[in-house]
Amino acid sequence: MMLPLIALFLAAFAFGTTEFVIAGVLPEVAQGLGVSIPTAGYLVSGYACGIAIGGPLLALATGKVSRKTLLIGLTIAFTLGQVACALAPDFTSMLLLRIATAVAHGCYFGVAMVVAVGLVREDQRGRAVAIILSGLTVSNVIGVPAGTAIGSLWGWRATFWVMGALGIIAIIAMLALLPRTTGAANRPAGLAREVRVLGRQQVWTSLILMLMLMIGQFGLFTYITPTLLEVTCLDESLIPWVLLLNGVGATIGVLVGGKLADWKLMPALIVMLALQAVMLGVIHLVSPYPVPMIVAIVIWGGLNFAIGAPIQTRILAWTADASNLASSLIPSGFNVGIALAASLGATMLNAGYGYRSLPLAGALAMLVAVVVAVASQTWEWRSRAMPPLPAAAE
Repeated sequence: MMLPLIALFLAAFAFGTTEFVIAGVLPEVAQGLGVSIPTAGYLVSGYACGIAIGGPLLALATGKVSRKTLLIGLTIAFTLGQVACALAPDFTSMLLLRIATAVAHGCYFGVAMVVAVGLVREDQRGRAVAIILSGLTVSNVIGVPAGTAIGSLWGWRATFWVMGALGIIAIIAMLALLPRTTGAANRPAGLAREVRVLGRQQVWTSLILMLMLMIGQFGLFTYITPTLLEVTCLDESLIPWVLLLNGVGATIGVLVGGKLADWKLMPALIVMLALQAVMLGVIHLVSPYPVPMIVAIVIWGGLNFAIGAPIQTRILAWTADASNLASSLIPSGFNVGIALAASLGATMLNAGYGYRSLPLAGALAMLVAVVVAVASQTWEWRSRAMPPLPAAAE
C-alpha cells in the first residue's frame, strides 16, 4: 500500500508548501498588491483561521461523500485556488482565495489521515500517519525554499503557478494510485456521535498534548531567526542553512515517530515529551554558543515532529467509529496551537523577557504534557478500555 500513501504524500506536500511559502515571498506580494508587509501578514493568519474553523465544518458537511472523490475534489479546489491566487488583482481577493484554499487544506489532512490508516495493517498506522506528516516537513525543506527562489527570480505570481502545477501532479497521482475501496464513504455517524467521541479521555487528552506540543515548538520557532541573530550571534547568511538542518531533523523525526507509534505508542510518547522538555532546557543553556545551539536545534526539530505522529495516531485510533470531526480537528488543533504560541511569545517579549526565556516557557508546556500523558495512560490502564472498531463501510 506504499503507492497510495505516496499519492497522499504528494498532495500533503503541495498543501504544506502553499501554506508556508507565503512567508518567503511576503515582501514581493505586499509590493505587488499595494499593501504594507504587516497587512500582507494577514494572508498567513487568514490561512490558519481557514484551516482551524473551515476545515472541521467542511469535514462534517462532506461526511457522506466517497473519500477518494472527496480527496481528489479538495485537491482540485486547491489547484484552482493557486491559479486564482496567481491572477489575484488585489489584496482582498487574494485574502479570500487563501482562506478558501485553507478550508480545503484543513479538510484534506483530516480525511487523508483516516484514509492512510485504513490502507495499512493496525500495526502500521503510525508509519502511515508519518508519511502524510512528512509531506509538511519536506515542504519546509524543499518546497518553501524552492518556491521562494522562484518568486525571487520570476515574481511571486510564478510561485503560485508552480503550486498549481503541484496540485495537478497530486490529482493525477491520486486518480492513478488510490484504490477503489478508498472511495467508500462511512455510514453517517451523526453530529451527536461525532461530538460525543471527543469526550473520550484518550481523545481530549491527546488534543491537549497537541496544544502543549505546539506551544513548546512554535513559542520558540516563531522567533528563531531573531534568537539566532541576537542571542547566538550567527551571521545572517547562515540562518537559512540552520533552518534547513532543522527541517531535515524534522523529516527524520516524523518517520522515527511513526515507527515508535506502531511499537509502544504511549510509553514512547511520554519519553519523547520528557526529552523535549529537557531539549528546550538545553537550548536555553547553549543558545549563546553557535555550534551547540545548531546541534540542539536539529535534535529539537526531530523531536517536535516525532511526537506529532503518535499523538495523531492515538486520536485516529480512538475515534475510528466516528472520525470525520475528530480527524479534521487535528490540523485545526495544530494551527490554534501555533497561533497561541506566537501570541504567548510576543507577550513575553513585550513584557521584557528576552529571547532566551522562550525555550523555558516551552519546557514548562512539555512538562505539563508529560503529566497529562502519564495521567491519561494510567486512566486507560485502570479502565482497560480498548479502541473502537472503524465504522462499517457502505
